[in-house]
Amino acid sequence: MTEPAPPPAPPPRRDDTMGEFELTFLERLSLQMQGIVIAVVLRVTDLLLLLPRPRLLKPYLGLWWQRLLRTPYSARRTFEMARALQTTGQSFRELMYGETPLVTALWFLKRAGVGRRSRVVDLGAGRGRVLLAARWWGAGAHGVELIPDHVARVAPWLQPAGITLTVGDMTREPLTDATHIFCNWVAFSPETKARLVTHLRTCAPGTRIITVTRPIQAEGFTGHVSHWMLFTWGLEKVWLQEYRPDAIT
Repeated sequence: MTEPAPPPAPPPRRDDTMGEFELTFLERLSLQMQGIVIAVVLRVTDLLLLLPRPRLLKPYLGLWWQRLLRTPYSARRTFEMARALQTTGQSFRELMYGETPLVTALWFLKRAGVGRRSRVVDLGAGRGRVLLAARWWGAGAHGVELIPDHVARVAPWLQPAGITLTVGDMTREPLTDATHIFCNWVAFSPETKARLVTHLRTCAPGTRIITVTRPIQAEGFTGHVSHWMLFTWGLEKVWLQEYRPDAIT
């Protein structure tokens, strides 16, 4: 009697696999070239906007200097990165969602009603361009980031412009005094979104929430107004909603 054949070995596991999004070489090259052209145009535009505002121009240039020295997202296998991801339950892929140009941030913050009496909180602030745009309109600006090394490098450049950037988990950051919250919703996993929705319910009623690509589809988040805007990867929708707990049935 012959023994049954052993089950086939499982394929090697790849963390944060993107197999379903694999492109041909020409498609990848085309997208990369498109991204380079858009990024150059947007960065030149940002610099031209900031030339008359040296208080914001210096932090902007400092952010780019730190970017040239070291980007925290290149060392995905460091102990610091692994510990941060384990603490929050996120995957590395959730941290990678492109950049928000200053000119785009200025536009959507103005449409969201940001002004001198506002306080903007950026959940996953990255290099802080949204926070610079908030200061442009005279608002208070605070960001939270997961990677301590990144915050240590970037925060000193932002502080002279009146911006605070701290290390923390966005699903635990105090939000009660925020008037506007920005986050890149589409990059997050369903589990992270669920935790973030629960945390956003600690906001004051009427808090405006700005997301990219998708709105927050949960009870209590109303409005669903969207505008097409330009990012480093192309045109994308930006959604504006309000937290209204009285709308929960």
